[in-house]
Amino acid sequence: MDLTQGTLEEKTNRSKKMMLYFGIASLIMSFAGWTSAFIVSSSRPDWLADFKMPTAFIVSVFVILASSITLFVAKKALKENNRSLTTIMLLVTFALGIYFIINQFNGFAEIIAAGYNFTGPTSNVTMSYIYLIAVVHIAHVVVGLICLLVVIYNHFKQKYTAEHKLGFDLASTFWHFVDILWVYLFLFLYFLA
Repeated sequence: MDLTQGTLEEKTNRSKKMMLYFGIASLIMSFAGWTSAFIVSSSRPDWLADFKMPTAFIVSVFVILASSITLFVAKKALKENNRSLTTIMLLVTFALGIYFIINQFNGFAEIIAAGYNFTGPTSNVTMSYIYLIAVVHIAHVVVGLICLLVVIYNHFKQKYTAEHKLGFDLASTFWHFVDILWVYLFLFLYFLA
């Protein structure tokens, strides 16, 4: 397909999608670097070998997967011009995103209660990596929540239709990426921490 063909709107839409894909690719490289550093550092003598993932992190996996499902349902409802279901599912997705972040902080509390701090004299390199990876991921979930707020606002303003939903599509793609990223990070930390 020739990317120079089409209407101005089609070209603009393609360029916005391409910018999102480049951003996602850079995030993949960043997290690949951190997880690679985690693997290399695991050979250190001060590495914590018997760490158990917090229960809240396990719950977070199911919460984030549920949010992907609700956003998928919202997008499908929009395509079918079911505005009320779209609204409900967008709001549920947003609430699940907030609940995900709360669970992450509950997970940090579990880690600290187990006697592992992220910095200071009672910290270790293992916890510092887990903290870094989880906090950077939370930051991207916050960006996803901001995108969802924009989508919700535009939805209430009736800016999206089954044919014109670029902002919805971009936010949805980013949200699903962040969701898949957490599942990967959780499994990585679960099996390698």
